[in-house]
Amino acid sequence: MKFQVERDTFADAVSWTAKSLPARPSVPVLAGARLSVDDGTLTISGFDYEISTRVTVEVTGESAGTALVSGKLLAEIVKALPNKPVDFVVDGPHAELTCGSARFTLPTMPLEDYPSLPQMPEAIGTIDAEEFAKAVAQTAVAAGKDETLPTMTGVQVELSGGGIGMLATDRYRMAIRDSSWEPGASDVAVTVLVPAKALADTARTFGSLSGPVTIAVPAGGEGAPGMIGFTAGGRQTTSRVLDGQLPPLRSLLATSYATTLKVKTSELIEVARRVALVGDRNSPIRLSFDEDGLVVEAGGAEDAKASEAMDCSLDGEPGKIAFNPTYLLDGLSAVDAPYTAFKMNELGKPVVMTGQPAPEDEDSDTNHDVYLYMLQPLRWDA
Repeated sequence: MKFQVERDTFADAVSWTAKSLPARPSVPVLAGARLSVDDGTLTISGFDYEISTRVTVEVTGESAGTALVSGKLLAEIVKALPNKPVDFVVDGPHAELTCGSARFTLPTMPLEDYPSLPQMPEAIGTIDAEEFAKAVAQTAVAAGKDETLPTMTGVQVELSGGGIGMLATDRYRMAIRDSSWEPGASDVAVTVLVPAKALADTARTFGSLSGPVTIAVPAGGEGAPGMIGFTAGGRQTTSRVLDGQLPPLRSLLATSYATTLKVKTSELIEVARRVALVGDRNSPIRLSFDEDGLVVEAGGAEDAKASEAMDCSLDGEPGKIAFNPTYLLDGLSAVDAPYTAFKMNELGKPVVMTGQPAPEDEDSDTNHDVYLYMLQPLRWDA
């Protein structure tokens, strides 16, 4: 096998594949990147029994064949090469890579031990790449990290003829994002729980690509599908799905709220970060609000304290709430809107955060209510 390819194109493709490869694979070949050349096209793929990736690039001077080499090592080498065409030749148990005067020899890995990659499932619809990336980022932030509760580490993707819903929770907070898409059929009704990390990695890559993202799930069968696939810009990835589903999170939302506190998002982020400097990682940030404004406070060890006042708009009764600083800042960053509304019915109960337009844009068509971030307050300790 041999081929010649542009360095930047090759580096981008290899780097993307290598990111999904396991750092400590159960068997050595799973750390490999599979390179296959046929009819002027190089396909680079990886698979660890949970996530598969495929990317195709055009090459010249090719001779058909397949080889398996260490993916992360190849990515590091190609990234460091000069900006010149790369020649890649496989000869028996070794692969030789040449770029200008730089020359590398890599051992190949046994192809016969490498597992067969899963086939891409049936496409059921498409979504705008930028919208897909934003929706995943806004929901994955609320997914849990505790592997002993695997269901909580996923983002639930609800696909229907009316739209896509993404939901996540770690029991202390939850996020819900609804998006429009182009379903392949009006009667689509599929719900899958996708590992949050795998989905977030895919969304970050596909969000920068041109064109739509195609979503694919296996057709037929009983119960939830065992995998989900995404395709965009010459790249394909599949991921296993988690067993089970999240609790009915939408049922936790109230139909109306007695109190709404509206603040400028960027200003509250800056203020919260400043006052949090005196506390440790889990010291609560306290928000007290009335018709005169909002006061943000925090306290730490050895009587260290900080407070800062800022403007707000209040519709309802004055009150006091306290939040985990990391969770609060995660929510404010995810809202991605000029203003954030804190909606509540009873102090001490979960608070819903939604994006709000700037006052001068309130008559615009932008719908910020498609994203909801619910956060459980902490006990108020003055």
